[in-house]
Amino acid sequence: GYDIMNYRKINPEYGDMDLCDTLIDEIHRRKMKIVLDLVLNHTSIEHEWFKESRSSKDNPKRDWYIWKKGRKPTKERPGGKKPPNNWQAMITGSGWHYDPTTHEYYWAQFLPFQPDLNYRNPEVRKEMLDTVKFWCQKKADGFRLDIINALYEDKEFRDNPFCWKLIPSDDDEARLFRDPIHTLNHPDTIEFMKQLRSTIDGFKDKERFFVGEVSGSIDTLKKYLGEDADGLNLVFLFQSLTTPFKAKKIKKIIQLFEDNFPDPYLPTWVFGNHDRSRRMSRLGNNILKAKLSAALQLTVRGVPFIYYGEEIGMEDGFTPANNSRDALVHYFGWIPQFIHNLVYKFTKETLNRDYCRTPMQWNSQEHAGFTTYPRAWLPIPRTYRKINVETQLEDEDSILNCYRRFLKVRKVTPALNSGSLRLPHIPELSKKVLAYERIIKKGDKEQIVLVLLNFSNQGLRMPNPSPNLEFLVSTSVNNKPIAGSRIILNPWECVVLEEK
Repeated sequence: GYDIMNYRKINPEYGDMDLCDTLIDEIHRRKMKIVLDLVLNHTSIEHEWFKESRSSKDNPKRDWYIWKKGRKPTKERPGGKKPPNNWQAMITGSGWHYDPTTHEYYWAQFLPFQPDLNYRNPEVRKEMLDTVKFWCQKKADGFRLDIINALYEDKEFRDNPFCWKLIPSDDDEARLFRDPIHTLNHPDTIEFMKQLRSTIDGFKDKERFFVGEVSGSIDTLKKYLGEDADGLNLVFLFQSLTTPFKAKKIKKIIQLFEDNFPDPYLPTWVFGNHDRSRRMSRLGNNILKAKLSAALQLTVRGVPFIYYGEEIGMEDGFTPANNSRDALVHYFGWIPQFIHNLVYKFTKETLNRDYCRTPMQWNSQEHAGFTTYPRAWLPIPRTYRKINVETQLEDEDSILNCYRRFLKVRKVTPALNSGSLRLPHIPELSKKVLAYERIIKKGDKEQIVLVLLNFSNQGLRMPNPSPNLEFLVSTSVNNKPIAGSRIILNPWECVVLEEK
């Protein structure tokens, strides 16, 4: 989980280090890469470091975490009945938690059993950089950095200022009328990204990368990459996850990403993850839209991050809040189920992250082929008998085979996997159609690939902008889009054409 008890050991539920080494070797033998999820911000309260830290104020590990006296001491709470300041956790409520052993508060940016490490302590910084080195020596190819924007806090413990914002968004972390300038995206956190980058770049056996889970404005996110591209290699741009599925809106965000992440920077395209509702459910379980979404993600300039199950169109599952395995749901246990249902119905957002964490659906057998145990760890959507890998491999027109077609073309087409992007002007182009070109120099010539996406439930005809276009791939299996001077697009179809 995300409350780490030891950064350099394997949870016995999953095996041991020898098994981990074998897994990494077998992955590499198959010419694949392994990216580890690394939680640098906090540990578990069960970590030996924290056990020592909370044991006494004089313990050598005391300063490995963030401790502070509270305000307004009482007989029952000599350390203060009020927290040290107004800092709120990312999940709302005070991030300060009173510990009766030493009568001080410790800081936790997320859940109470996940205390934050103190990065102002050089011993902590060294230990965590050594942890990165440890896994590089184990031949890890990259790292996803969990809530990496929360490493440093204001060293003077100043209150976060008031602001007129109630609910946070992917562009702005302000919430509950507080702007978390002293607890999120701190300048010292951003500066530390360069130390992380130099750590992995110090290994010359192969290239590695970091991708950071960061939230904030585009200007803030870009800072994590460094002014000289010497910070993180990538950051998740969650703006792509919530952008309305319309040609005009998608075009706008493409332009936003292109303006802010020119070469050598790269944008990321994220349509789902382990915290948010599945893409298929957001698209109303529309298979054609899901294929179009995949085509967009695999042809636009940037790094596509595909959440498991998206490639077969897995939908959100359902687990009642009182049966949830998600600690966040139980933290908000006072919220009745009907409120969860209403919020999900109208926003496709939910506190219950079990919805998007159901087991991978491999086949139509019991538990979708995920396990032979009597019960899967989460209930599997009943649609798994039709929505599974085995079934879709046999269907030429399935979502899975659509992904496979586009990935194959992307792999062998330099303009798609490495080229720049241009938004061309095409006369008589429908407002429902998004068009962009991917371009790369090939010696003295240019390879130009035209991508057309029909964000409409109706078939469309458009002028053929060039007589030299050749068909590469489509979300439709049987469509022949080039018809002389016209190009024919089926409802919710993407076609990719190359200028010859």
